[in-house]
Amino acid sequence: MIKKIEEKTLDFIINDMIDAVENSKDEIFNIGEESRKEHELLEAELNHIKIEVIQVIEESDNLERKVRQSRIRLSEVSKHFNDYSEDQIREVYDQTHKLQTELSMKQEKERNLREKRDEIERRLLALQQTVDRAEGLVGKISVVLNYLNEDFRQVSEILQDAQAKQEFGLKIIEAQEEERRRLSREMHDGPAQMLANILLRAELVDRTFRERSVEEALVEIRSVRSMIRSSLYEVRRIIYDLRPMALDDLGLVPTLKKYLANTEDYNEINIDFVYLGTERRFPSKYEVALFRLVQESVQNAVKHGEPSQITVKLEVRNKKVLIVVKDNGKGFDVKKKKENSFGLLGMRERVEMLDGDWTIRSVIGEGTTILFQIPLIQT
Repeated sequence: MIKKIEEKTLDFIINDMIDAVENSKDEIFNIGEESRKEHELLEAELNHIKIEVIQVIEESDNLERKVRQSRIRLSEVSKHFNDYSEDQIREVYDQTHKLQTELSMKQEKERNLREKRDEIERRLLALQQTVDRAEGLVGKISVVLNYLNEDFRQVSEILQDAQAKQEFGLKIIEAQEEERRRLSREMHDGPAQMLANILLRAELVDRTFRERSVEEALVEIRSVRSMIRSSLYEVRRIIYDLRPMALDDLGLVPTLKKYLANTEDYNEINIDFVYLGTERRFPSKYEVALFRLVQESVQNAVKHGEPSQITVKLEVRNKKVLIVVKDNGKGFDVKKKKENSFGLLGMRERVEMLDGDWTIRSVIGEGTTILFQIPLIQT
């Protein structure tokens, strides 16, 4: 009787997983649709701006002709200064000045429109990439759903022990809920806050443009762009935390190079990457685990060590992978246990899953060095 209950529990867990994956598929589809709609709106806005640019160019050309004519007239007045009355001279000067001012404003408007056009074109490119990725993810999730609906249901037959089934199911639920909580916290504290600030700054740009000057508005726009870049970095970092797309397509070494380069640029620190051995692909579980070990080590160093230099060394031998992550940060007391030190705990669990070993050496004021030794089995 107990065994039947446990089997039903596992079936319930599997069904819950399938529902979660299906909901994720729908959410990704909605993201793609929203991006596609925004893409269409931006295309319409871009076409309008292009037409406006052409109109402004034509108006600027007409003003330039008028300015040239006015300058010729001004030159004639200057040569025959005594032949004109004071009112006539003032009229010529005022007209020339007015035309030059109008021309400068038109040229400034043209520059602003061109910058806005270029910015929209960049956003269109990014949105198109988002749409393409969303479509690709929906296809991959469909494959996962087929696997869950068919092959994964054989888990009930493979796991004969009712207690093992229950522990397996509870671990799945715990992992799902922890991942959801982590993502929720990161999205709330990162991109959500940044996007809210960007919205406020965008309103400030609009008010500055209307109430002050174009120059001050441009300063605010540059500040908004910086915030957008920071938000984009946070989103990419969260995507990397889920699973880097390049890991499946390019492999471990190119993905590590890209990740370390992005981390180096954003945090303004030097990160050296050294790879020894023949570059090759590894089984998926090794590529993911090795990438996570490097990622978590580097993130811990950046977050807690405040270093100016980080060195990552990856060496592949016949049946072993060695990873060294060294920084010149402030270090810490390895004998003193920190509360909620989930980073080190996560690394230890990954190493144990791969039957590997790891050591950590840190001296306060001198930095930290972490060494991982992971055996390669059936590669």
